[in-house]
Amino acid sequence: MTIREALSHATQQLAASPELRADAARDAAALLLHTLGVSRAELMARPEQELTHEQRAAFEANVERRLTNEPIQYITGEQEFYGLALRVTPAVLIPRPETELLVEAVLSCHPAAQRRDLLLPSAPPLHILDVGTGSGAIAIALAAHLPHAHITATDISPAALSLARANAARHNLSAHIRFIESDLLAAFAPTETFDAIVSNPPYVPAGDRATLHPQVRDHEPATALFAGSDGLDIYRRLIPQAHAALAPHGLLALEIGHNQRDPIATLLANWHAVRFLNDLQRIPRVALARKP
Repeated sequence: MTIREALSHATQQLAASPELRADAARDAAALLLHTLGVSRAELMARPEQELTHEQRAAFEANVERRLTNEPIQYITGEQEFYGLALRVTPAVLIPRPETELLVEAVLSCHPAAQRRDLLLPSAPPLHILDVGTGSGAIAIALAAHLPHAHITATDISPAALSLARANAARHNLSAHIRFIESDLLAAFAPTETFDAIVSNPPYVPAGDRATLHPQVRDHEPATALFAGSDGLDIYRRLIPQAHAALAPHGLLALEIGHNQRDPIATLLANWHAVRFLNDLQRIPRVALARKP
């Protein structure tokens, strides 16, 4: 079987699934690139090259995994986030492009960005806490762009923390990020404070489970997705804890879900400079607020 034939056959297989049809060709190419370990340019330059028996078997096995709606990222083991290649496993939520908006929002509050209403302290060092770090995506992106900041990243999952540490090491950022196992901020002493707390917590209402794509619902960790009947359970705990742990005028930056702008605004009623940022679909996706 040639590369061209393998791609064509895999695309047809994936297109036969209603859930996978829209991205069948892209997924087939991504799986073959991963299987062969070559660049897209190399793949396209050699369409008539014959696959070895081992290559064909490995590719077919990967296609079979995708046909069960397993995410491409778990099959390849990688996802790019904010320009950084990260290792991902079923132990963590796959980093989304929407979460890049959260990182951008925090970076825009750095003194160099001259954002007056939500300005972070200008005197170093800057102490930032990433709550529920998962793969480490947010903490690592912030550390890469704020080299003089002290970043702390927490997660309740030891498996997630192990992966996040490995991702930090991959980008030579281990010395810049402290990883702590914690249920939200439970592991911190009352005397420890932060200049900014950022989080992409679980926020999907439990009742929305059936509406999710099978690759999300059946494969990504439920503890990183669902947060009670209205999706607000973690916010109800996190926002008061963040208020206690932030330094005066400290920044809180949260990713939020669909239709959660108003209830989050209510939970932030006693905060200052509350604002919401929309994603590309004009859905409020990030909440920013300053501790009085």
